Amino acid sequence: VHLVESGGGSVQSGGSLRLSCVASGYTWMRYCMGWFRQAPGKEREGVATIDSDGRISHADSVKGRFTISRVSAKNTLYLQMNSLKPEDTAMYYCAFGKTYYSGTYYCPAEYNYWGQGTQVTVSS
Repeated sequence: VHLVESGGGSVQSGGSLRLSCVASGYTWMRYCMGWFRQAPGKEREGVATIDSDGRISHADSVKGRFTISRVSAKNTLYLQMNSLKPEDTAMYYCAFGKTYYSGTYYCPAEYNYWGQGTQVTVSS
């Protein structure tokens, strides 16, 4: 699976950006895709995920400001980021993983495939 992110950049606080991630090389019918971020000196954290059934989850820190979406026909994942804050500054990564079944399908705790990352910098 190959993932290529784009759309990062530098914006002022309160601004917006839209990240894109084009995925290729996968054949599974059930999967999860997500956005993660890592700021210097901090651990990587999950931002938002979406599975192949369209179920969505956002981290509390971005709820109401960020929206994850997917266009299956384009194999593209998006992250619309509004009302950006300086604390959103980080390298953002797209990730892909297979779901696992335990009564229902869940996104994995660890993702198998990662993009190269795109930098988002928010100035105050």
